[in-house]
Amino acid sequence: MNEIDCTFVEISQVIENARENAYRKVNEELILMYQKVGKFLSEKSQEASYGDGYIDALAVYITEQFPGIKGFNRRGLYRMKQFYETYAGNEKVSALLTQLSWTNHLLIMSSSKSDEEREFYIRLAIKERYSSRQLCWIDD
Repeated sequence: MNEIDCTFVEISQVIENARENAYRKVNEELILMYQKVGKFLSEKSQEASYGDGYIDALAVYITEQFPGIKGFNRRGLYRMKQFYETYAGNEKVSALLTQLSWTNHLLIMSSSKSDEEREFYIRLAIKERYSSRQLCWIDD
């Protein structure tokens, strides 16, 4: 390989590293946002005046405020609430949550029966860098 080709490879690696870092940061912010929304919904659901109609109305409101946004329908909001409630107070797992994609979290939450099982799959998915396709086998 000549000198110019080596430079190209180095520049390509810089670009790839930056892209991976950007993806991780965006994912981290999304997971934190879903967790905060879930916490809010969990706390509001404790109050008698906030029932299913509240989440339905919130879903409509978010859709009107942010046209084209995905994942904030009734089902998505309930998933965020479940996500928060599933990991609230779990010190072992809370530091790991932002290292996985939302899709992986949904797969793990829907397929695992216990805190220990969820923690196992979270750690495994992080260690092995499983994509959602690679992780979907736990649902079987």
